[in-house]
Amino acid sequence: MYGFNGLRAKSDGLLEKDNPVPHAISSAPRGALCLSISSDGRDDPPGMFGTKVAAGEAGGASQIWLANHLFQRDPVARASHALGATARLRAALMAVNPFTVHPVQAAMGAATLDEFYPGRVTLCLGSGSPGDLDTLGIPTAKPLKPMREALEITRALLSGEKVCYAGETFRVQDRSLATGQRRVPIFLAASRPRMLEVAGAHADGVLISGGSSVEFVRWCIDHVRRGAAGRTVRTSGLVYAAVDPDRAAVARLRRLLAMLLRHPHHRTNMDVAGTRVDQESLRAAVTRGDWPAAEALMTDDIVKRHAVVGGADEVRARLAEYHAAGLDEVVFAATRDGDTIAALLKAAQPGRT
Repeated sequence: MYGFNGLRAKSDGLLEKDNPVPHAISSAPRGALCLSISSDGRDDPPGMFGTKVAAGEAGGASQIWLANHLFQRDPVARASHALGATARLRAALMAVNPFTVHPVQAAMGAATLDEFYPGRVTLCLGSGSPGDLDTLGIPTAKPLKPMREALEITRALLSGEKVCYAGETFRVQDRSLATGQRRVPIFLAASRPRMLEVAGAHADGVLISGGSSVEFVRWCIDHVRRGAAGRTVRTSGLVYAAVDPDRAAVARLRRLLAMLLRHPHHRTNMDVAGTRVDQESLRAAVTRGDWPAAEALMTDDIVKRHAVVGGADEVRARLAEYHAAGLDEVVFAATRDGDTIAALLKAAQPGRT
């Protein structure tokens, strides 16, 4: 059964690819490290968000990645604002969760944005926070196959053809997008082996979690390449960063790392980096809101292993390590305001005033 541009539905609802999709990322050699910014939607009311967007545009950022956290600010609405307020900054919807946003709706949002702002939109899918999904009563114990189905449906719809797809979780019966074909790259947020391999096999790019050590980035990209089997897949990573002497920003990073590294799925991240921390004590401190205790567990050594901190020379050297590990794009994450973004972009780019 043929529904769209060289993709054939198989009996299990998955797809076989006869020809490359029109928006596949090229196989050109890797170039200079791309720098981008992000906004998680938690502490970015309109005024603050506007300063971040302006700083990113003025500082030469490639794109702004906009988080999709439940009960926080909506990424599509904020992307529309960011794109309208800038001349060249791209917007990435990150990471749209097919368990709460149907793949058809995700494709519609990205395609409509791209219709207004052609060539400036990226769609990133991800399975989201289990804790958030628990509050909605949505089971996500086995996200792998639904995520692959979501990737294939969104790719098919964005190809502009009529889609017939029968998966175990998602179905589309003989429908197409009103926008027609849109050249929107599709990324997958991933940090576990099989999901990373799905990203390699089916996505245009992969987004690696914030708080990742250089060693964990290398480990993740090895799995992506295993799944890619020769395909070119763009690699992006959220990176926590602060420029000295921004003590407030460094203190913020300690708390963010405490919240992040307490989770069991970051065990591999810490192990490959040689990070030693008592996760049970860390989880207990965060749960009871004892931030002094939690932050005390995030030693200077841990901050240096899982973030980028220092003067301009140190920032550039550390970013070079992430680039050498395989990242094509560093996305500065958890920046509190436009001034922080401006300082990071200036430090990361020699000669920029």
